[in-house]
Amino acid sequence: MKEAPRFDVAKADADVVTIGEAARRAGLTPKAVRLYEARGLLPPVKRTESGYRLYTEHDLRVLRFIRQARTVGLGLEEIHTIMALRRGGIPPSEDVIALLEARFGGIKRQIAEFQSLRHALAEVLDATISSARRGENPQLCRILDRLS
Repeated sequence: MKEAPRFDVAKADADVVTIGEAARRAGLTPKAVRLYEARGLLPPVKRTESGYRLYTEHDLRVLRFIRQARTVGLGLEEIHTIMALRRGGIPPSEDVIALLEARFGGIKRQIAEFQSLRHALAEVLDATISSARRGENPQLCRILDRLS
């Protein structure tokens, strides 16, 4: 795929950057930036006559917030909720706490499930290795049946 022609919007207006530069400054990919705009997390941005998206410093702050929220495991719907509350002038502290607590609980459950999976897999692996060392043909189905 050919790269779009380059032009320096920053020289024309120091307050705006194109999608590639906005993505770079926010620590995202251009694809992620387009997704966040399509999902309504980022309001539609201004465009040049040739259709290039132009991002302001405010847009960059929003993109950085989204990246940071994704880093702590928040989903796009959760981020959208937080941003909608903020745009509505409501300090989202209680709602944010509830979202973070729910996410934290979900991660704790996932960790417990992974620990259980790790234990079961270790048992299967040990049984398979023991069977192979005894010169037997490890039959995974029988090994798994014994674990149930």
